[in-house]
Amino acid sequence: MKDKVIVVTGAGNGIGRAIAMLLGAQGAKVVVNDLGSSGSGNGHDSGPASTVAQAITAAGGIAVPDTHSVAASDSAAAIVRTAIDHFGRIDGVVNNAGILRDRIFHKMSDDEWQGVIDVHLNGAYYVSRAAAPYFKEQQSGVFVHMTSSAGLIGNFGQANYAAAKLGIVALSKSIALDMARFNVRSNCIAPFAWSRLIGTLPSETDAEKRRLARMQAMTPEQVAPVAVFLASEAGRDVNGQILAVRGNELIVMSQPRPVMSVHRAEGWTLDSLAEHAVPAMRRAFTPLDRSPDVFNWDPI
Repeated sequence: MKDKVIVVTGAGNGIGRAIAMLLGAQGAKVVVNDLGSSGSGNGHDSGPASTVAQAITAAGGIAVPDTHSVAASDSAAAIVRTAIDHFGRIDGVVNNAGILRDRIFHKMSDDEWQGVIDVHLNGAYYVSRAAAPYFKEQQSGVFVHMTSSAGLIGNFGQANYAAAKLGIVALSKSIALDMARFNVRSNCIAPFAWSRLIGTLPSETDAEKRRLARMQAMTPEQVAPVAVFLASEAGRDVNGQILAVRGNELIVMSQPRPVMSVHRAEGWTLDSLAEHAVPAMRRAFTPLDRSPDVFNWDPI
């Protein structure tokens, strides 16, 4: 990673901070981006970005803070310009910025929906789009995007977050397909780790308390090496993938593929769909699971 210029969004706390610190320790020049808002996206504070940039510098690395928002095209482009203005190039983007505004679906407001979509999905697009011309011109570059099992599998009260995080998977795959010809890679990480955002999740029932205790056992520092590896030349053979990091476990997540089909030469009717198609295919249906149902063992 020596002398590679990497932008990390949402790098003032948690996973983003751990990634930025490890990048700095590995010799990268880091743009530490963080708006400094609350976990729900309110407010603005330059402190988190400056603190992390100073910590990287104090440890012998090179970093600059940036406090632009990812949630608008112009300000996201300004994040990339920070890299260009300070270091003359950009080699990678880690799209990590995020907020939570959880609400059961029938009570979710338009603002709760739009705010989360703007930061996670639109933010990943805006920053990536701003960096893409530089990557094309120099015939190299890498994107690492943070997705979530909430989108890959499902969870209660997170329709906005889940939709954004699954949208990021499709965005990443499309970038990988479109830009592979320019030696540009794009991958997703689904991180399991205790963070400021996870700390806002409810812990009222015994099941919720057990889940949070499980999350507390997993640290941002266990996610950071995977992100840095994917951003490095050592990860050049990994493209268009989704990796889950759960403690010391590294998991390749599946991507949608056909699992079963049935046909009728004469076509389908309402009756034959009910009497033939659904009974035949039911065994291949995906259960209505949530993330804790699928990842139900203690992290290693």
